[in-house]
Amino acid sequence: MSEANIKRAERTLDSDQNGESRPAKRAKLSTEPDSLPENADSGSEEEDSVLENAPEETRASDLYLDTINRAVLDFDFEKVCSVSLSDINIYGCLVCGKYFQGRGRNSYAYAHSIHDDHHVFINLGTQKVYVLPDGYPVSDPSLEDISYVLAPSFTPALIANLSSPSHLTKPSYDLNHKPYLPGYVGLNNIKRNDHMNVIIHSLLHIPPLRDYLLLSNFRGKEPELLKRFAALAKKIWNPRLFKSQVSPHEFLQEVNRASAGKFRLEVHGDPVEFLGWLLNRLHKDLGGTKKKNSSIIFRTFQGELRMETQQVLISPESGPNEKPKFDIDRESKTTVSPFLFLAVDLPPPPLFQDAVEKNIIPQVNIYSILSKFDGATTQESTGQLRRYKCQKLPPYIIFHFKRFMKNAFVEEKNPTIVNFPLRGLDLREYVEGVADTESTVYDLIANITHESVAGTTRDKENTAWKAYLRAAGGGGDNEKWFMVQDLIVEEAQKEMIFLGETILQIWERRSPSS
Repeated sequence: MSEANIKRAERTLDSDQNGESRPAKRAKLSTEPDSLPENADSGSEEEDSVLENAPEETRASDLYLDTINRAVLDFDFEKVCSVSLSDINIYGCLVCGKYFQGRGRNSYAYAHSIHDDHHVFINLGTQKVYVLPDGYPVSDPSLEDISYVLAPSFTPALIANLSSPSHLTKPSYDLNHKPYLPGYVGLNNIKRNDHMNVIIHSLLHIPPLRDYLLLSNFRGKEPELLKRFAALAKKIWNPRLFKSQVSPHEFLQEVNRASAGKFRLEVHGDPVEFLGWLLNRLHKDLGGTKKKNSSIIFRTFQGELRMETQQVLISPESGPNEKPKFDIDRESKTTVSPFLFLAVDLPPPPLFQDAVEKNIIPQVNIYSILSKFDGATTQESTGQLRRYKCQKLPPYIIFHFKRFMKNAFVEEKNPTIVNFPLRGLDLREYVEGVADTESTVYDLIANITHESVAGTTRDKENTAWKAYLRAAGGGGDNEKWFMVQDLIVEEAQKEMIFLGETILQIWERRSPSS
């Protein structure tokens, strides 16, 4: 026996005689090819399950947790491997923030851990953390904040005060100790998606839809668009963000796929078209049908409109400037159809203005343009007279002010300013057969405005879309409003809300008790 082996044996004997035990070794996972299943793919879930079922012993003393860099972590982008571009079994490196597929010996994450000396990875689907290349799991309370940012979860108690003034008194703080209000955070304008950002913010501030998405747990075979919209809602209302802004990239990538390229990040679009498409697509993805109240979308936004149609008859006695009138003695056609938002016509701007009034912008009161739905005002179109009246008002009603019109040469913009109250819009005269106990008074909750160069020609390249959002359900004279334009979030003065060229409004019906 060599001298080195004799000394080693003496040390072992001494430790056994003193009653001391050796420190337990952490079970090491074999990375030999024989330990992996046959035909295992470098990023397969089968290989990861073999590693996960191996002997586990979590020890926080010998991990690489001090190498985690929370400042570079960003889970807002589409979860695909940065090498293979696959979206199957993706892991995020908690040191550099890059995404890789798999964690087996032949995987990209395994190679990254060796070549770049980055060892802590999180599974973007299960939120489990592993140390590579050894492959053992990590269970440490200090990682809980990372898991929450990756997949926020909400309870009824947590969302109970989101629509109350008390929400404004509890700001959150990001990694840089910058305060922000959950729900009122900026959205990245990746290229030209500002028209979609204002719609996202407006819809996610409607309490019934917001609460439904925050409490959802879509883990099954639900459509991908619905899953990503719910995930975006949870990120916007997350009280524990690492940075006080959110990127809608993952959701908008799915919008591009689901709309077959109609709504893209790099192309200017119309928020009204996007709103109509998104509401109908979400209704379908939620299992909605043509029946009333078949989804949260219909329960929140759907109303009913009655339209009476009659052919135009010109009598010899009528003068050249006399407008055709609706004749109740003649036959007319009546149809009742559902709606998700109402299109409101703006009066045409004056063609000529004198020298004194050349700088005056035309204005109109909202009640005068809502007279379209009083059941008596008629509109002439393609040889037909039409008049409208609401049969049923939804809990949240959306108005679309038709500001853009196309002619043979150019797309025109109507610069007319709409005057409206922030609270107390009474729609009783525009709905038929409403009970005295039913509330028809609405308060404004979201206002989307359009800003571009002066004139009557639409300039898409120099257009700015802004969303004015009522904060936390309002609060009488002291209520707050926030203006959101991409990454800009600032408190807005009430007087400024009326000055923009309004394109969309969402109104909330008051409860009968109030």
